[in-house]
Amino acid sequence: MQINGPPIAVIGATGQVARALVRVARESGLTLAAAGRPDADLGGGNSVHTFLERTAPRVVINAAAYTAVDKAETDSDAAFQINAHGPGVLAAWCAERGVPLIHISTDYVFDGSKRTPYVEDDACNPLGVYGRSKLAGEDAVRAALDRHIIVRTAWVYGPDGNNFLKTMLRVGAEREVVRVVADQTGTPTAAADIAAALVAIASQVAQAQNPPVWGTYHLVAEGETTWHGFAAEIFSAAAAQGLKTPKLEAITTADYPTPAARPANSVLDTTKLRKTFGIVLPAWQKSTAGCVRELAGLSANKGTP
Repeated sequence: MQINGPPIAVIGATGQVARALVRVARESGLTLAAAGRPDADLGGGNSVHTFLERTAPRVVINAAAYTAVDKAETDSDAAFQINAHGPGVLAAWCAERGVPLIHISTDYVFDGSKRTPYVEDDACNPLGVYGRSKLAGEDAVRAALDRHIIVRTAWVYGPDGNNFLKTMLRVGAEREVVRVVADQTGTPTAAADIAAALVAIASQVAQAQNPPVWGTYHLVAEGETTWHGFAAEIFSAAAAQGLKTPKLEAITTADYPTPAARPANSVLDTTKLRKTFGIVLPAWQKSTAGCVRELAGLSANKGTP
């Protein structure tokens, strides 16, 4: 997939999705410019403007975020600066230049009380500071820029950064028993799959093929599971790679209290994304197994003399 002309600009170069975007661009021959702190810092200053003016992008993807869910409970100023104020400033720049913005949001804008998958128009009611800051970011983007696409995703994992899958592989190698929450339901979504979808959306936006419907979309893998079910799939894939795996026990949210409350159900309905852009992500189990294989291969290569 090729986008001719000005590049895609990515804000947030070191995050899981941003790194995956860089890989997708490299593999597909896209022109992409990615920058994070300090070169494009949503935390304040003029670095973002400087980066964008220099890059002169055709499309901007905001993959930067404050994602420390529990820490945000006592660090709300930083969370709102990066997740709400920063995206508003970014959207205002895009509005002045007529540049479309693709902004990544989260399932945490919902409270989890719904029993069926959430659609884009369902009422938002975040349970914690992180979710409130991300919802404020969505509102800031909507207020500043008509030509925006907000994509909500969930339970992101991949070979980069800190995430649940990598944590399970680490603790599974260290412990005989691992206990994981089994009463929170969502959809594990690979950063690589998110990145591929974002590039496909950006391509349609940039090339004006089937002009996109601006607005909010849900972007997650196919299917749903619990954190316990996700862990079981991770350990099954790890065992297939010859890695040590533990006994897995199910616990409740009450057994594992955290500073920030999590939604009990954060399954997102992706029908709108499929109908508008023709995008369907792989089943979460397939991408989970692929990521475990990749990490097992990386680990094996590190151990090779």
